[in-house]
Amino acid sequence: MNNKKKMPLAMKIFLALVLGIVAGLLLQGNPDIAANYIKPFGTIFLNLLKFIVVPIVLLSIIVGIISMKDIKKVGSIGLKTVIYYFCTTAFAIVIGLAGGSLFRGFFPVLQTSGLEYEAAAPVSFMDTLVNIFPSNFLKPMVEANMLQVIVMAVLIGFAIVLVGEKAGAAASVIESFNDVFMKCMDMILQLSPIGVFCLICPVIAANGAAVIGSLAAVLAVAYLCYIVQLLVVYSFTVRTLGGMSPVEFFKKQLPAMMFAFSSASSVGTLPINLEGCEKMGGSREIASFVLPLGATINMDGTAIYQGVCAIFIASCFGIELTLPQMLTIVLTATLASIGTAGVPGAGMVMLAMVLTSVGLPVEGIALVAGVDRIFDMGRTVVNITGDASCVMVVSNLERKKELKKSKA
Repeated sequence: MNNKKKMPLAMKIFLALVLGIVAGLLLQGNPDIAANYIKPFGTIFLNLLKFIVVPIVLLSIIVGIISMKDIKKVGSIGLKTVIYYFCTTAFAIVIGLAGGSLFRGFFPVLQTSGLEYEAAAPVSFMDTLVNIFPSNFLKPMVEANMLQVIVMAVLIGFAIVLVGEKAGAAASVIESFNDVFMKCMDMILQLSPIGVFCLICPVIAANGAAVIGSLAAVLAVAYLCYIVQLLVVYSFTVRTLGGMSPVEFFKKQLPAMMFAFSSASSVGTLPINLEGCEKMGGSREIASFVLPLGATINMDGTAIYQGVCAIFIASCFGIELTLPQMLTIVLTATLASIGTAGVPGAGMVMLAMVLTSVGLPVEGIALVAGVDRIFDMGRTVVNITGDASCVMVVSNLERKKELKKSKA
């Protein structure tokens, strides 16, 4: 009988991350080797994750709604989720602005003449609202438009609940397919250590030297603010509203955080985040609704990045931001996190909107664009951890609500 204990997946991912960083540092002189021969395997792994994300989101939300059997409960969970996301995003941008202002003296003043940056056209609120609703059954799944996939899942789930017994066959088919795709996801997740190694190595090989360069102070301040958001804001909400030890929360969230750091993809991290939330005791039906929504609209890490970069860009142009301007940034960045939902490179689009709102030159984005990937790795960790903390908070609040009902 084989009594050998298998190494936990979290430890495998951690070792792969460390080995990837070491390999990247060794390949700094030849970044093309990492880009041409290692990165493609990371891309294959990310493609597999993207392939599984849409069916997992669609089917698990429908199954979650069917299991709730109550449309009011779905509405209650949705409202709590959106309020939580708005509040933590507002806290994040305040932390970013405070950190940027506090350490402004350490920021280098870079040459701003001849800078060029073409900002993507901002998406209006009404356009975003219209784009949430799908006009075609297959298009949202083909384009992996998560907001539209969530709307589809909610509509189908509600329809099955309202039809009742007649929809029993449809419900059992969906539940069966959900089990199949969950097993498929489990198989793909076993490859995550290889994926992590192949994704982090090329980034370190290409950017390792740049980190030590002129933007080291800005990156350090951004990462310090990321850590404050993680250890202060999420620890507080998980302890007080989620009824869970922050140490336990971060311990079980670690695999998703490490994967998010190496892949810089919130949507790609969804399957690992879903598995982690279940291990923490979060409700499956709530996690399957809250996490896809969060991966699309909750951008706490990106909000911190806006704050730090706004202060840095203002500093380079010799502009002192006033308190009203900072309040405008808080409001704009919080609303922009919804307004840029599903837009590729949302961080840059949001930053352009934030700079425009307070009259800062948009071409200043060119100062930070070169190391955006390094910023992105940290902000993705914050984004997905914020999603997981929301699952724990909403799960705990719903449990308490059910307990009150049963006692009454």
